[in-house]
Amino acid sequence: MSCEHDRDDDNLPGKIAVPGHVRDAIRTLIEWAGDDPQREGLLDTPQRVARAWKEYCQGYLEDPAIHLSRQFEEVGGYDELVLLKDIPFQSHCEHHLAPITGKAAIAYMPRDRVVGISKLARVLHGFARRLQIQERLTAEVAQCIWDNLEPQGVAVVIEAEHGCMTGRGVRTPGVTMVTSRLLGCFLDDPRSRKEALSLMGYG
Repeated sequence: MSCEHDRDDDNLPGKIAVPGHVRDAIRTLIEWAGDDPQREGLLDTPQRVARAWKEYCQGYLEDPAIHLSRQFEEVGGYDELVLLKDIPFQSHCEHHLAPITGKAAIAYMPRDRVVGISKLARVLHGFARRLQIQERLTAEVAQCIWDNLEPQGVAVVIEAEHGCMTGRGVRTPGVTMVTSRLLGCFLDDPRSRKEALSLMGYG
């Protein structure tokens, strides 16, 4: 399927070009859903959808570990809990391509190095901007911090609402799923685990 509008190659400043086969695939989906991809309101939809998905999935274009490469050793002997909580994020489920929207809490117990706190959020977003399941997202964030920062412990808790449950199927809005991954001292030491989860709001 093709139309005159596609001759525009979409090479606008600051915008990616959308290949014709991608636009055709989106038109096919629109038509299969029951609408007319040639009507005025939908003419530009294939380009918009394609560009939106390129943005949703931009995590495939980066290695989240790069955000942990700059570390600081001058911490004045600090070796207690570092916690960043209520980090909002959005991802998409790999089963239905539906949105996953939630928040994360990321904690680590430094050994002799720390990172800028914004880097923890960047690691989360790097993995979240891929097709995901929440369990894997939680594990990937924790493992990335564990491998690259080599702390005494890492704790990651993610709480999210899934569009594949709220907007289809069982259609139950307001339900959130909670997943956690604990490594090192947060797994082995009950007191450290209790402190981290309590400060996260799950104690």
